[in-house]
Amino acid sequence: MKKTIITVVGKDTVGIIAKVCTYLADNHINILDISQTIVDEFFNMMMIVDMHNADKAFDTVADELEKIGSEIGVIVKCQREEIFASMHRI
Repeated sequence: MKKTIITVVGKDTVGIIAKVCTYLADNHINILDISQTIVDEFFNMMMIVDMHNADKAFDTVADELEKIGSEIGVIVKCQREEIFASMHRI
């Protein structure tokens, strides 16, 4: 399994989850876990996905999701699980 952490942050608007999830499904990226919340009109989502069967390389997926985010007014970041875990280790 090739786990990746995807975070999405920005002003809440219709279709954020739909855009991101459609992209993932179209590229055979499986969502393992998802958590989202809205606080004071600000949207925050964290996803753990499996890129084992992805059609594209990690860097391409990260770039394309960032572009989708900018089109809908949110910030989308992707991090490989091992890097995310290392950054948050005490």
